[in-house]
Amino acid sequence: MSELRQMVSVSGEPIQRLGAYMLEGLVARLAASGSAIYKALRCKEPAGPELLSYMHLLYEICPYFKFGYMSGNGAIAEAMKDESKVHIIDFQISQGTQWITLIQALAARPGGPPQIRITGIDDSTSAYARGGGVSIVGQRLSRFAESCKVPFQFHAAAISGCEVQLEDLELRPGEALAVNFALMLHHMPDESVDTQNHRDRLLRLVKSLSPKVVTLVEQESNTNTAPFLPRFIETMNYYLAVFESIDVTLPRDHKERINVEQHCLAREIVNLIACEGAERVERHEPLGKWKSRFRMAGFTPYPLSSYVNATIKTLMESYCDKNSLEERDGALYLGWMDRALVAACAWR
Repeated sequence: MSELRQMVSVSGEPIQRLGAYMLEGLVARLAASGSAIYKALRCKEPAGPELLSYMHLLYEICPYFKFGYMSGNGAIAEAMKDESKVHIIDFQISQGTQWITLIQALAARPGGPPQIRITGIDDSTSAYARGGGVSIVGQRLSRFAESCKVPFQFHAAAISGCEVQLEDLELRPGEALAVNFALMLHHMPDESVDTQNHRDRLLRLVKSLSPKVVTLVEQESNTNTAPFLPRFIETMNYYLAVFESIDVTLPRDHKERINVEQHCLAREIVNLIACEGAERVERHEPLGKWKSRFRMAGFTPYPLSSYVNATIKTLMESYCDKNSLEERDGALYLGWMDRALVAACAWR
């Protein structure tokens, strides 16, 4: 381990920076302290507003995350084009920034905007970054909707996805329903971790609500049930592509880049390598596996709009030409060079 420490650096080349965090994960694993280190990393997080700025910066310098959200918004706007009352359930509301562009788009709709109601389901990390409860997001979105002259309501559900039940969602007759799963389902334990299998339970619950559209954005990685060695290799390959993409955007000695990697990515890497069982919350699956879960729950694919895909492609061109975008089997794959990092698709 001491030899390895000489070879890694949080301000070195992408493989050296990634190596520093993977080494931290290995040390924690050997000491059987993965969960403790994971929690300690969280305790060492910066003040909420700083963490929020790092999360925003990550989405700016890694456009595949941002464009995944955009494709979801495009599917919702398309599905709701003739609806007068729209209810969106966001299973990880986070900072709520995904909905700014959708509110703008619906405000400009011919014939006027619909009434929009968003149910925001929260998690403790997002609450920490915001410096307060999910109602902060509701207030921000309400002010923005008012400035766009869009009738708007917000319903806060301060519970984790595992705890969500039908009564938490406050469904109302006459509303067209959209459900958003953006980078959250991989945190839900499945049958390999918990007999309750919240991953599939949530999908069955959502299908029972008869939504017009369900959007999925997930990291294109295979770590859920993988044994340690294949998971280690997959983690290395996936995050190396992420670190390489950051490298062309921000200089290596850029303090903000180091902060983004330490506070937004290191926790995921340490959790993937150091933790097992219920303590490992980073459990990614490739889109093929998500498709079989959605089909098993009774969903059928909802093709993404070619107009939205073309818009995203145009915007993607303003970034580094090594960012990639591929349309395949009704889904959008966004990534770095030949490595898909995020997949986006929609269902009904």
